Amino acid sequence: MTGPSGWACYLDLDGTLLGRGASLFHDGEGAISLLGVRAIEALLRAGVEVVLMSGRRRAQVAEDARLFGQKSFIYEAGCVLSLDGEEHWLTGGLVPGELSTYEQIAQSGAPALLLDTYQGRLEYHDPWSAGRDISHLFRGLVDATEADELLRSNGHESLRLLDNGAVTHRSAALSGLPRVRGYHLIPAAASKSAAVAFHMRVRGLERACTFAVGDSREDLAVAEHVGCFWAVANATESDPELRSAIGEHSNVRVTEAGHGDGVYEAVITTLTERR
Repeated sequence: MTGPSGWACYLDLDGTLLGRGASLFHDGEGAISLLGVRAIEALLRAGVEVVLMSGRRRAQVAEDARLFGQKSFIYEAGCVLSLDGEEHWLTGGLVPGELSTYEQIAQSGAPALLLDTYQGRLEYHDPWSAGRDISHLFRGLVDATEADELLRSNGHESLRLLDNGAVTHRSAALSGLPRVRGYHLIPAAASKSAAVAFHMRVRGLERACTFAVGDSREDLAVAEHVGCFWAVANATESDPELRSAIGEHSNVRVTEAGHGDGVYEAVITTLTERR
């Protein structure tokens, strides 16, 4: 397939491209599927830059980007854009120095405030919360907007709690929750949306030449900047309230399939319509 040059696709990993067990080769139910792989192949053949945007740590996202032959990616939920090997920190004043950004956030007392306030509803997302340089990673079920107000009222205006989509792991302490979601405590200045906008400016990309695929409210915010945003079907299944948020955007579409199969649907549809 020949396609557009000077295009970019901003693509989320967990809950979007990756299926059960964070596998590229399985769908959300655990059945083998190669459609996610074929979506990446279609993008590469069309000359579309694939920019992974993830809440994962740098080492994890960098390796996935390398496997796809890509040089730029967004990690730690938009805190940093790695662009052709150069790191662009989008965290405002919370940059690493004598202490890492993670350590600065820990010393502020904000993580302890959240855990104390939402005891039984929020916990660290072990083991994936270990070894992080920037964001504090939690799991549970809380209202992120309410949590942000709690942070502000306690002097933590420089931080926010973002909802990054459904997760499957939980401890016995969270067994009573109807569902579990992943949350990142990050500098308020950072977001996937801001990182996407930064990448577009540097690349000189027009909005019409960009699209994104994701599964969370944080991903959905990217719709403000791209030509089209696709939410994979499992996004609204795991977060019923997301559908009303989708309705606030005129350029958002929902795939019929979930996870990698949904990404394939979004990619092929977009490339076909824009040829």
